[in-house]
Amino acid sequence: MKLLSVNTARAEAVRIAGREVMTAIGKRPRSGPVDVGPLGLDGDEQADLSVHGGLAKAVYAYPIEHYAFWRTVRAQARAGGWDDALQPPGSMGENLTLEGVDERGLWVGDRLCFDGGCVLAVSEPRFPCFKFNAAMGFAKAAKLMVESGYCGSYLAVVQPGTLQAGEGFTLEPGPREVGLLELFRARTAGKSF
Repeated sequence: MKLLSVNTARAEAVRIAGREVMTAIGKRPRSGPVDVGPLGLDGDEQADLSVHGGLAKAVYAYPIEHYAFWRTVRAQARAGGWDDALQPPGSMGENLTLEGVDERGLWVGDRLCFDGGCVLAVSEPRFPCFKFNAAMGFAKAAKLMVESGYCGSYLAVVQPGTLQAGEGFTLEPGPREVGLLELFRARTAGKSF
């Protein structure tokens, strides 16, 4: 398992559906070590703290393995804006672009133990919103995230430290009582996106 990219963004005002909203979904890769504290990565912001950020949702991770799916559905939707052949890490709004682990293999309480000493615990899945639709360039993106289960995971900081692209990590199993994908499906059942 490997950390492919560490991504951050500052909140900025953008126009979505005719109104101005604040968002920090446009994460961009960082080079070198990035400090990680209890509330997340140095240089990163969340625009809406009612749904992102805080101690339990300090860091958002997404698997690179799902990027091919999103390139395909964006092409089918004829969504523009990205260079889809070079879809950069952070495009899903994630702080950490991971390789080798996805929602099916994660449980609430599992720990990601990075080579540099930073430890993050899986706390809950990400739930999509209208800002995700805008970032992806088509109105059904949130619905497709729900249908596919390709939601990524929020992480709490157990051991602060630094993270850097290219470092490895191991998965330390937690109590294995609630699967991340199981929780995502339960909380999105019957809701329209």
